[in-house]
Amino acid sequence: MSNFRWCHGPDCHVYTTQDRVRGSKGSKVLRTRKISQNVGYITYNPNNFYNYFCSSGCYNDFAHKHAQQIIKIAPRNEPLETPIHDPKKVKHETHYGNYTTTEIKKRVDSESNVG
Repeated sequence: MSNFRWCHGPDCHVYTTQDRVRGSKGSKVLRTRKISQNVGYITYNPNNFYNYFCSSGCYNDFAHKHAQQIIKIAPRNEPLETPIHDPKKVKHETHYGNYTTTEIKKRVDSESNVG
C-alpha cells in the first residue's frame, strides 16, 4: 500500500505555489499535492480530514462544492438533544465587580433513563 494520498481539494491543482510545480522545462504543470500517511497526527487519528486534504483551504473548497451531496448521505430531519440537569445561575464576586453565569451539566446516561 502507498504511503501517500492525493489531496481531494477540487482546486488544489490550480493554486500557484512552488511545491505544486512539476514537469520539465517547456511543459510545466501545477499538480495536486501529495499527503504523506506517515505523519504523527494522521497515524494517531486516522479519521482526521488531513488524511485527505493538504490544507483547511482545500477541505473547505471540497465541502463547499459537495455540501448538498454530503447532506443527502445522512439527512437530519429531527433535531438532536442531550439530556441535562436543570441549569443553575451562579453568582461570582471579584474585585472587578460581580457577574452571573449559567452552569449547565450534562446528565450521565444511567441518570437519563431514570423517571
